[in-house]
Amino acid sequence: MTRVLIVDDHPMVLQGCRRVLQDAGVCEILEASNAASGYRLFRRNRPDIAVVDLALKGNRLGGLDLVARMRLHDSRLPILVLSMHSDAFIVSRALQAGATGYVLKDAGPGDFLDAFESVRNGKPYLNHETAVQVALHGARPAIGGLSGLSPRELQVLTLLAEGKAYRQIGHELNVSYKTVSNLCSQLKGKLGVRNLPELIRMAVHYVSSTTDRQPRSELQLGDGGTG
Repeated sequence: MTRVLIVDDHPMVLQGCRRVLQDAGVCEILEASNAASGYRLFRRNRPDIAVVDLALKGNRLGGLDLVARMRLHDSRLPILVLSMHSDAFIVSRALQAGATGYVLKDAGPGDFLDAFESVRNGKPYLNHETAVQVALHGARPAIGGLSGLSPRELQVLTLLAEGKAYRQIGHELNVSYKTVSNLCSQLKGKLGVRNLPELIRMAVHYVSSTTDRQPRSELQLGDGGTG
């Protein structure tokens, strides 16, 4: 019997995933609605596979961080990421954080199950269109050097875009003021900016390019979800 951990903050997506997996004979399913509780369940129960929403909302821990932390503690854990984003940069970040596979939330039940089975068997999964986009993205020079940033640096960039000061960022990430200052210095060097205002402008541009472009339906499993 496969033990599956599903982490998603949308009840309809949780319900849809559970239904498809139960119909496929996966009997033990653990569920969490946020990254923090998902991480606790992961450490406590050691699932055989994790299904993680990339856009989890939270002050300190998001979907990308959850994937990275799971990967840090279990290098063999199959992790399937759910996302509404098909952008190659975002897909690449998820894979770099440790995801084994990536499936869109508007996928049908059959596609979701194909992705799940592939990842469960230890095989990476991207649908053909996404794989081509990621390959082309990797062949192009990274604009502004964003592809070279770590998950923690991307976190700091996002919080800067929200107008947070160094102390606020340190509080949210549970790190010192000095650590935040050092991370911002690293970001300036990697992104080729001279000062904090330029870094903040770069951060705002990054966040605006990765937020939802338009509402899309959630994972269409069973009866389908709502946006």
